[in-house]
Amino acid sequence: MKSDEKTPSADGAVCNSRLVGSAFVFAACYIILCLVIFLMIVINDPTGWIGFLRENYTGILTLAVCTLLLCFIIYYYYYFEDREFLARSRNILLIFSLVTVCVVLSYLFGKFVNIYARPCALLALLCVFLFNRRQAIMLNFIFSILMFVIDTYTNNFSADGATSQVYYSLMLNFVCGTFAIFASGSNKTRGGLLLTGCVIAVPTVVIVTLLQVTSLYSDWIAFVASIGYSIIGCVVSAVLALAGLPVFETVFNRLTVFRLRELTSTNAPLLVRLKQEAPGTFNHSLIVAQIAESCAVAIGENAELARAAAYYHDVGKLKQPDCFTENQTGYNVHDELMPELSADIIRSHAKDGYELLTAAHFPQIIADVAREHHGTLPIKYFYDKAMKLSGGDADIKDYSYLGPTPRTRIAAIVMIADASEAATRALSDRSPENVERTVRAIIEERMDLDQFADCDITIRDLSVIRVTLVETLSGVHHHRVEYPAIRFNRDRQAVKEEKKE
Repeated sequence: MKSDEKTPSADGAVCNSRLVGSAFVFAACYIILCLVIFLMIVINDPTGWIGFLRENYTGILTLAVCTLLLCFIIYYYYYFEDREFLARSRNILLIFSLVTVCVVLSYLFGKFVNIYARPCALLALLCVFLFNRRQAIMLNFIFSILMFVIDTYTNNFSADGATSQVYYSLMLNFVCGTFAIFASGSNKTRGGLLLTGCVIAVPTVVIVTLLQVTSLYSDWIAFVASIGYSIIGCVVSAVLALAGLPVFETVFNRLTVFRLRELTSTNAPLLVRLKQEAPGTFNHSLIVAQIAESCAVAIGENAELARAAAYYHDVGKLKQPDCFTENQTGYNVHDELMPELSADIIRSHAKDGYELLTAAHFPQIIADVAREHHGTLPIKYFYDKAMKLSGGDADIKDYSYLGPTPRTRIAAIVMIADASEAATRALSDRSPENVERTVRAIIEERMDLDQFADCDITIRDLSVIRVTLVETLSGVHHHRVEYPAIRFNRDRQAVKEEKKE
């Protein structure tokens, strides 16, 4: 093992030290959340809040303890489910930012509009896109309990404690949020997110009807108003989620399906630069993206993420596009350079791509793929050239990529797809047999060189990827029927072209 590689124990020590730091961040966020709740009490009764605190100090203490326990549940969940996520302070700040914003908005709508107009599905909609479905369900549950505790022990509704409205709010937050998570799971457009607000209004109306069924005959005007406010709350949840997602995506550098679609648009700034300055690399990236997406679908990975990562995997070539074969038009600069310098130029594109994507605030996983897609593989052409010039005295380390090796299945897919596309494009005979032989050799070589040791890809995954690559590449590099040497004039008469000597 190389000296610059981290051992598992070293990785564990680094993660544990970061977890200690994240615990302090968690504590600071808890204090801020308590201050926000205290501010809500003051705003709700600017003249009598001191008296309220004196009369209900035990309830306020209970509120602080309950809030602490709920925050501990969040920490406990991530500690056992995803420590790497928890070790990043930015993720903790994102969670508490979402919860705090939703608490404040729920308070404002409940105080100045109506309790049924609260954006009860807002947190659920934000979390399902910024995290995943499982985390969204957990955070929505915590938020529902938190709002119930806040409504019970503060002066939002009554200084005497919980009222029926408090229980209505609990049910709306939990049930409507859960409906929203499953209703929006397949949305891939921002317009679809708005439609989700209308969809979840249906179960919300049913819930409000069941909660208010006793007042249907005694006060039907209030019943109809409750129905109307609940519909407004669902629509407002979708509108606020639509407005808030880009903010959280940018500030916390989170990857959502919407941002993925924006990044894979051919009008994206870096792709426009790639198209103009390195057209060969751009076309190569398009093909790699197509086959990487097929492989991702085949093994159950995120296909859109694989496509986005493949689009940008070679973006580092923008620094010196003419030094790469696909962008050259006859003149090869490497014919005049020593192999050591040529190898350094070639391998630097992985690091350059990582730095370029990081500077542009791209999601970390896409930047990581740009750095990892060649792993620590040797640059064969220049190593062979150096061996011939030096009489067999070249060091393979001086002609290898710097790594690291792929750490995700997406990076492994792009590594294999990138090499397979380039290798099969160079084949004179692209029959399925030859393509299969080439792809198999590429995968086996990377396995022999331990390129997949740091990611959780399995032998079965690699077999599925190999079969998918053969099918896809056979379609991409298919043979065409040779066209007859005939052209037509304006009178639509066929004229046989003469072959030039």
